[in-house]
Formats: sequence, C-alpha cells, structure tokens
Amino acid sequence: MNNHNEAKSSGHNLAHSDPNKIPGWNEDLELAFSAYKGPYTPGRVASRHKTVCEVLVSGAVVQAGISGALLKIGKQPVVGDFVVLLDQPELGSRMVVNILPRRTCLSRGAAGDGSGEQVIAVNLDTIFIVTSVGKDLNLRRLERYLAIVYSSGANPVILLNKIDLEDKPTRLVEKIQSITGDVPVIPLSALSKTGLDELSPYLNPGETVALIGSSGVGKSTLINALLGETVQKTGDIRKDDEKGRHTTTVRQLFLLSNGAVLIDNPGIREIQLGDSADGLEKAFSEIVDAARNCKFKDCTHRDEPGCAVLKAVEDGLIREERLASYHRLTEELIFQSKKAEIGLKRLEKEKYKEIAVNIKKYRKFTGKS
Repeated sequence: MNNHNEAKSSGHNLAHSDPNKIPGWNEDLELAFSAYKGPYTPGRVASRHKTVCEVLVSGAVVQAGISGALLKIGKQPVVGDFVVLLDQPELGSRMVVNILPRRTCLSRGAAGDGSGEQVIAVNLDTIFIVTSVGKDLNLRRLERYLAIVYSSGANPVILLNKIDLEDKPTRLVEKIQSITGDVPVIPLSALSKTGLDELSPYLNPGETVALIGSSGVGKSTLINALLGETVQKTGDIRKDDEKGRHTTTVRQLFLLSNGAVLIDNPGIREIQLGDSADGLEKAFSEIVDAARNCKFKDCTHRDEPGCAVLKAVEDGLIREERLASYHRLTEELIFQSKKAEIGLKRLEKEKYKEIAVNIKKYRKFTGKS
C-alpha cells in the first residue's frame, strides 16, 4: 500500500482528489468537509510519526505535517482519522489543519501513573481482539479488552490464533465463550491460513477493522495472510515465557483488495481501563442484568441482604471469579476517575498561579497597584 515515492513527492497537486475513493468516506464526512473551500483536500491518516503523518488520499499515500495551531490546542490526529489537508504545491507543503468528526474511538487509560487517555485508533467498525493458545490466553485480560472495545463504539470479535498448536481448540473456544456473551469467538491459524474465511463477514468494502492484543499473538502474521503479501515483520516468541517481541512499532492502516481497511497496532503490555464505565457494564452484562433485582439500588454486591447478584452466584448462574473480576475492575475505574480529578485540580491550581504571577508582573511594570 505504501508508495514511498508518492509519499515523499511534494509536487503532486491534490486539489482534485476524489474523497469518495477514500475508504470509509460517507455523507456525514462530506457534509463536515463542505465548509472548506480552496486548496483543501480530505484524507485519512494511515500512520503517524511524531509531527508527520502518512495520509491516504485518492489513489495515493502522501506525507503531511501537523499544523502548529492543531498541536497548540491539543488536537492530535491518529491512525484512522479523516483529516483536512492544506495543499500548497507551489510551496512544496502539505499540512493537516483539522480533524473531521470521529464516529468511534478506541482508547485506553494512559500507561503508568498518568491520568489521561491514550487514543489508539478511530473510526472503527469492528475490533479483532487477538489472543492465542498457550500462556497468552487469559480470561481476565480479555475482560479488560472487551471493556475498552465496548466503550469505543465498535463491535468486538475475539480471534483465537495458533490453533494448529492445540489438540483441542474447541475446549479453549468454550472457555472464552464463558465470559463473552454474544461476542463471536473465531479459532484460526494465521500461519497456516486456517479459518481465515470466517473473517469475511467483518471485512467489507469501506469498513475498518483494527487488531489489538499482546505481542506475539500473531497480529502481524494475520495482516500478512489477509493481504497476501509480507507487509509486516514477524518474530518468534520467547520459549521461556511465550512472550512476543515487538515486531510492530507503529500503528498503521492497510487497504485490502476489496476496499476493506485493516489497522495493525503494537502489542499492548498494560491495559488501563481509563474512562470505560459503559464498556465495563457491557462486558459484565449478566451481573448488570441481575443487579436490577437487588433489594437496594446502591447495592455493592458484596454482603448486602437481598442482593440478586450474590444469589445468582450461589445458584451457579454467575461464576464467582466473574464477580471478583467485576469488583476489581470497578474499583480500578473509581481510582482512575479520582486520579483524573486530582490531575484536573492540579492543572487548575497551576493555571491560577500563573495568572497571579502575570498580574504581579504587570503591576510592577506599570506601577499600578
């Protein structure tokens, strides 16, 4: 997909590019872009490198900088964004000057001690949560993935990769289905290309699918298999702990021959929930449904009398480990929310401190009290 000569060329005038040839373009985007007249053209971000983006336009991939005005107000284009390009071939310049409205947004809480949100990819229809047989298969981690995917607005599908290494993959599929509800679980082998036909219903022209998962689960191998050529590096997993090496280092958009879009992502080591309260409720829908019958509206489902959730656990309708995981993730969300609130208060305090310093300087300069 990447045409490096085209990407580096700055003399190609895009003024007459056809936005309808940009995968995922629709009437809502057309309406939003109609406000721009003159040397502007739409595009879609295929990859991002600090202050430079590779942008998919009609029939080409071009490089464009990000305007200082956008960076100043904290608007950062990410992979999957539909953007407005200011095209000035006479100056040898292309610049991303605005981001068109996002339809869906996959994000997670900032890794480490941060309190912000990290946007992973946007304007997605489906998200493939890729796991594999062996030590990577972790139901508690899958619950976290489901929470952030539900919050994004896209539809989750779980892919169980490397089934050629497992004697009884059906048993593992059933294990995953015990926590996923109606979410499809598809067993496959990207390496031997087994089960890839089952992905066809999600790879429709103009629709966008992102892949997320740990390092070493085979996302890059799957991308290569679906494209029919090697576009992503692949690597072996470590034998001691079955952890994968980071062969994918940047998020990148790829175009299938039928017009469907794939977005590959580096392996996620830490899955912070961020602001995923709605997604958590969908990921644990059986608990939320049972809670409607609790005696108290503010029931915490721990030791209250008349708790319908605890009754469901007792009756074997809800697994005890599911409730424990729900409690753990709910507490994490509360903690993340408090951390974000503290961060906002600190920023506000610093803002007013700066204002006070500037007033003091002004008074000293003007001699006014």
